[in-house]
Amino acid sequence: MIHTIKTAAIGAALALGMVGSAAAQELTFFTIGTGGTAYTYYPVGGVIANAISKPPGSRECGEGGSCGVDGLIASAVSSRGSVDNLNAITSGLRNSGFAQSDVAYWAYTGTGTMEGSEPATELRTIGALFEEHIHLVALADSGINSVADLAGKRVSLDEPGSGTYVDANLILEANGLSTDDLSAEALKGGAAADALRNGRIDAFFVVAGYPTGTLVELASAADIKLVPIDGAGADALTDAYGFFASSDIPANTYEGVDAVTTVAVGAQWYTSANEDEELIYNITTALWNDETRTLLDVGHAKGSTITIETALSGVGVPLHPGAERFYREAGLVE
Repeated sequence: MIHTIKTAAIGAALALGMVGSAAAQELTFFTIGTGGTAYTYYPVGGVIANAISKPPGSRECGEGGSCGVDGLIASAVSSRGSVDNLNAITSGLRNSGFAQSDVAYWAYTGTGTMEGSEPATELRTIGALFEEHIHLVALADSGINSVADLAGKRVSLDEPGSGTYVDANLILEANGLSTDDLSAEALKGGAAADALRNGRIDAFFVVAGYPTGTLVELASAADIKLVPIDGAGADALTDAYGFFASSDIPANTYEGVDAVTTVAVGAQWYTSANEDEELIYNITTALWNDETRTLLDVGHAKGSTITIETALSGVGVPLHPGAERFYREAGLVE
C-alpha cells in the first residue's frame, strides 16, 4: 500500500529561491521494518532509507542533493526482527522489511518452521543485502565451548518473532537439544548482554551481520567468547537447509575475541506484491546507484558487503515485478 499526499512545496521553494516555480508535489511514505536498535538491521535500514529518500524541495542529484526517488520519504522502523517484519508486510502494516532468507522462504511456502501456517504468497523480494552470522555468546571463563555445553544452562534465544529465535531453536535441535534441556530466556539485544554480564544468564544467541553494536559494546566491557557452531550439528543443519552455510567470524571483530567458525544465513529485503511496480522499480534503482554505494560504504561496517553483484544471491522468494524489471535491465535476470 502506498501512502501519498499532495503537498505544496512552497517552504522548500522559498528556501531555494524558487517561489515562481513552486508546485504541488506528490509525497510518498515508505516504511522499512528492521530489527532491534542494537542490531545490524536497524542502522543499515537507516542508511538505505536515507539513500532512497528524496523529499520535495531537495537539491537535484549531482548538485549536492539526494539521488533517491522523487517525493519519497522512507523510514527505518525498529521491530522484533524477521518474523515480525514479514507479518507486518503481509498485514499491510509496513511497506517492506528485512528478514533472514530462511525465515522468508518458510513464510512464503508455509513450510519448515512455518509449517501449518497460511503461506504468505504475497511476499516479494527487492534484493539480497548481506550475510548474517549466528553468534553464540558466553563469558570467556564460562566453560561453555560448544552447543552441547548449553544443556542445563540459562540461555537467551531472543524474542519470539525474531529470526534469531527461529534459528536458535534449529541450532539446538541439530545438536540434539531442545528448550526442555535448558532454561530458556527471551531477551533481546542490550538486555541479553546486560544479563550475561550480571550473571543472570550463561549465554545468548544473536543472528546479525558482524560487527553488531550490542557485541561491540559488550566485548569492550567484559571478557567474552564466541562459542563455535560447527561439527556434526552444523553439518546436519547445512545439509537439511540450503539457506545455511559454514562461515567464520574473524578474530578481533569484537575486542579480544578469537576467530570462530559458525553458521551464516542471508539477510534480504522484502515487500508485498501489492506495492506499486513503478515505485519498487524506482526504489531498486535508487538502492543500487552510485550515491547509495558511497553511503553504504561509509554508513555501516556491513555496508561494503551490500553489492549489486550479490543482489540475487540465495533469493528463494520471487522478485517484485518492479525489482525484476530493474535487474533485467541491469543484465542480471534473463
